[in-house]
Amino acid sequence: MSLSRLSVALLLSLGSTIAVAAEPVPLPDGYRLQHYRAPTPAKLPGATVLDSQALQALIAIHHPLLLDVMAANRVPDAAGGCRWVPAAPRRHLPGSVWLPNVGYGELEPAIEQYFRRQLERLSGGDLGRPLVFYCLRDCWMSWNAARRALSYGYQAVYWYPDGSDGWQEAGLPLIDAVPEPQ
Repeated sequence: MSLSRLSVALLLSLGSTIAVAAEPVPLPDGYRLQHYRAPTPAKLPGATVLDSQALQALIAIHHPLLLDVMAANRVPDAAGGCRWVPAAPRRHLPGSVWLPNVGYGELEPAIEQYFRRQLERLSGGDLGRPLVFYCLRDCWMSWNAARRALSYGYQAVYWYPDGSDGWQEAGLPLIDAVPEPQ
């Protein structure tokens, strides 16, 4: 095979690889149950999808609750309860509240109660309070958590799929994060 034919064949194969990678991710019927670090859909029915610029505008005008849903290890403590132990230091958007593990597809009863209780407390029981869910880019945890908040009756749900990665890439600050206690 000549060099030009090889080049054309290589370019064609790369083009098909790129086209496959750019295909939209289909919406699941329910929650994503595994492989949470993977490309996410472009939308979430019932929620508004934000990019970094739109999120900055929302923060400036409506002061939404910023909810970081990055996972953390949950370990028993000496008092008979549990505490969060992050696998690595976490940095998130200023003003955020970190609610670990609420974005898994299936929640343990204690985690679901924690999520409901925290949403109630943070929103003051206002189902119309703007809630922004995020994690990292290509993380289904935020998609699942936002969907779950919609199922609880929250009406102003926003999803920021670029997460802390996109925020930092936009040149915006991140701060050290501490998980919200159970």
